[in-house]
Amino acid sequence: MLIKDPLDENIQKKATRDGFGDALEEITDSKVVVLEADLSGSTKTNKFKKKYPERFFNFGVAEQNMLGHAAGLAISGLKPIAASFAMFVSGRAWEVIRNSISYPRLNVKLAGSHAGITLGEDGASHQIIEDIAIMRCIPEMTVIVPADYWQAYNAVFAALEHEGPVYIRLGRPAIDMIYDKKDSFEIGKSKIIQEGEKIAFFATGIMVSECWKAARILEKEKNIRPWVVDFSTIKPIDKEMILNIANKIEKIYTFEEHNTLGGFGSAVSEVICENNPIKVKRIGINDKFGQSGTIKDLLDHYNLSASKIVNTIELNA
Repeated sequence: MLIKDPLDENIQKKATRDGFGDALEEITDSKVVVLEADLSGSTKTNKFKKKYPERFFNFGVAEQNMLGHAAGLAISGLKPIAASFAMFVSGRAWEVIRNSISYPRLNVKLAGSHAGITLGEDGASHQIIEDIAIMRCIPEMTVIVPADYWQAYNAVFAALEHEGPVYIRLGRPAIDMIYDKKDSFEIGKSKIIQEGEKIAFFATGIMVSECWKAARILEKEKNIRPWVVDFSTIKPIDKEMILNIANKIEKIYTFEEHNTLGGFGSAVSEVICENNPIKVKRIGINDKFGQSGTIKDLLDHYNLSASKIVNTIELNA
């Protein structure tokens, strides 16, 4: 791991979408093709386009068409990676994903960038907070939400090695780089960021670094030391980790930049309810749309910043 102190103000920051784009540049497999919906500068697939123009296809503002072609390319033996904003990949093209990609279990990798409220000023129409829920409910679909740049980078190669459809959720903002390039990434496995007592913070995506910061503040100021665990794979969820920690503590808090309905917290709750009923508090966006604003203001408004997490734990202690 790169970080020793999550409260260090000098932590290097990069976006998960940059990790995705940089990984594409390193792919040497000639069967890999990249499909784009006229947003290559934003999704960072332009890096692949520049290096491998003969294997890059821009379908314009037509995600359904793009993913239909991805299915056909997969049937022909190629390995398509299709990217656009998460709102349009998972939302606009959901039926195509379900029936043309997941139902026949085709080897298509989907990248949804600019997910969650940290898209920022573009507002609710583009700030998808439902994609984890609607993608994880599709049979055969694997769902990955990287916590930082290097995890996104390594997730691309793990996804290519995985046989079957994969959805990778990516973000717009530069966020703390927690991991190093050499840190392993395995689909379906979570990582313990810090061990703790009595309570646990289970987090995914951008919320991993926010939770780790909050945990350090709680330890310094309130003598409360939570477990902090990064769940970079939402489906398949790491049941073994969930139950192992649940057997040691009194309460689990889940954190996600997503609607609390049907998302990561729901996935954790399903495991707990069926195996080891302890209290689970889901923290995310409580069934409301996003709105325009700076990333800092939005995280504060929805009680997802480190300082707001500290307040939440104090109120629920």
